[in-house]
Amino acid sequence: MQLFCQLNHLWKSLGPLPALIFCKCFSTRSVRYSSAMDEKRELLRHTLATLAYRTVRALENAPGSFANFDSAGRRPVQILAHMGDLFHWALSMAQGNPAWHNTQPLAWPQEQQRFFAALAAFDAYLASSSPVQAPIERLMQGPVADALTHVGQLAMLRRLAGSPTRGENFYVAAIAIGQINSVQPEPVKPF
Repeated sequence: MQLFCQLNHLWKSLGPLPALIFCKCFSTRSVRYSSAMDEKRELLRHTLATLAYRTVRALENAPGSFANFDSAGRRPVQILAHMGDLFHWALSMAQGNPAWHNTQPLAWPQEQQRFFAALAAFDAYLASSSPVQAPIERLMQGPVADALTHVGQLAMLRRLAGSPTRGENFYVAAIAIGQINSVQPEPVKPF
């Protein structure tokens, strides 16, 4: 057992290599192998599902006028267009062909569809066996973190526009990897 712990520590200390890391399952006495990269991809995918869930909560029941609320810098439709651009960019980096495009915002319903389609395309690529050509950490600290900031911005703009979102305990929310569309479970514990 001590040898297993030493080997496991050695493998983990090598960093995010595509090498296999030992994971001991004590209840069945079997050894399971998993890649450190797979774990990072799964965590990134969970973060994308969290972003989808929080974006739905920030947008649901917003009045039609919210898209063009213009009292705090960018309008919500511009923010959502930028968020869609972030995930087109993330996908292009993951595929090894980085490309940034500033798109002009579409009408509010179409912009929401475009955002969720871009998020779903990036998630589908991460779910595939295709290699990720950009460091997962960079994808997280760049486009994903930026989008998380912007979803908070949308929620704050809702309050400023006189249509605040309903609070909830996100820790217990029914968020699941792969759940990346505009249809999300109801809040488990709203307040």
